[in-house]
Order: sequence, then C-alpha cells, then structure tokens
Amino acid sequence: MSAFPAELTGTWKIDANHSTVGFAVKHAMVSTTRGHFASFSGQAVIDAANPEASSATLEIDATSIQTGNDQRDGHLRSADFWDAENNPKITFVSTSAKLDGDDLVLTGDLTIKGVTKPVDIKWEFNGLATDPYGTSKAGFDGTATISRGDWGLSWNAALETGGFLIADKVKLTLEIEADKQA
Repeated sequence: MSAFPAELTGTWKIDANHSTVGFAVKHAMVSTTRGHFASFSGQAVIDAANPEASSATLEIDATSIQTGNDQRDGHLRSADFWDAENNPKITFVSTSAKLDGDDLVLTGDLTIKGVTKPVDIKWEFNGLATDPYGTSKAGFDGTATISRGDWGLSWNAALETGGFLIADKVKLTLEIEADKQA
C-alpha cells in the first residue's frame, strides 16, 4: 500500500517562483560553495497508488547560474565547466522509479555538457496544500550526489597544501513546489 495520498495522482508542473534547483560543492577542501539556477521548468506524472509508475522531467537554463559571484558564474558557464554557449540546457528525464521507505527514488538520464549519465534522485514528499486561489500544491525535496568528472567537468587546480580547489562530488538539491495540472 502506498504512503502517498490519492490526491497526489496526476500531472504536476514545477512552480519555479517557489522552487529551488541548486548544488553544493567543497571548495579548497575547507568550505562549501553553493549555487542555484534562476530559470528551469519541469513536471511530474504521479501515480499515488503505484508510485513506481511515476515519472518526471527537468530542464535547466545553464546560463541562469547564480552563486553570488559573477566571475565564478562566468567560469561555470565556460567550456571549463558546462560550456553553456554550446550546451544551453541541463536536463533530467526519469527512466524508472522505486520506493525506498516513504521516499521515491527516480532513476534517470542527467545530461550536462552534452554528456548523459544515469543518476538516482531521492525524493521526499512534503505534503499537499491548496493556495488562496484554489490551486493544488505539492512539495518535494530531492537530493543526489554526483561525480562531476563523470560528465567531463574536470577543470581543477592543485593546492599547495595538497588536494584540489574543487571537489569531484557535487550534491544536487531540488526543493520543489508543484501545481496540479490534471
């Protein structure tokens, strides 16, 4: 029996004004740098009775990166990282779903810089609400950890103290509010 309410069944569109698609990566081996994208869209088709039949897509405008530092944002857009001029979109398309306790793990194809690799995103369902305008809302938090080198994002610099400027592991964070479509 599913832990998800029947009202969750349907098509849901990301409300980008109330959602965050971001990442965190260790810098200089001593701190964490965070960033997010200002422009993205996506949807999920959810079957509450059979969550394994659910699916989702996400499309991110790679040029919309915001880390709080214009120079760093420009470097991330460059060919050293995701080459946004030639690869303006970062995409995720789910290929399967499975339950993990009360969470749903979506496996899918993540494409960055023209390279597509599988990734598992673990989703936590946060609940349902109806806003003052009558729109049904659902909340989800998604997390995944990827190796940026798997996507050819290998630019780095050695540190005098050992190690590298930018860690290979990147934590993806998706804090999603979605509007019910059907």
